[in-house]
Amino acid sequence: MLWAYDLEFWTLDYAAEDYGMNKKKMADRIVYPLVKEDFLYKHFDKMTPSATREDHLFREETKYNYRVRYALSQKGRLMVQRFYNKLEA
Repeated sequence: MLWAYDLEFWTLDYAAEDYGMNKKKMADRIVYPLVKEDFLYKHFDKMTPSATREDHLFREETKYNYRVRYALSQKGRLMVQRFYNKLEA
């Protein structure tokens, strides 16, 4: 969660590459458990309607090759902020 704190959103491919992990293992061991505990959420899902502002940002992707974008939830951001506050104390 510290890694994702400064990112608005990110894909599973990007996180796995940055961590040097297999995409499936990253999803199963880190991302999905954090989504289940409400520390992460799907910022842009495959079912996000097209013809929106976001659609123009990702226009190279269609509904057939779109990658889900994840982001820290408010709960996740607050936990990271509490961690940083304890480091400063």
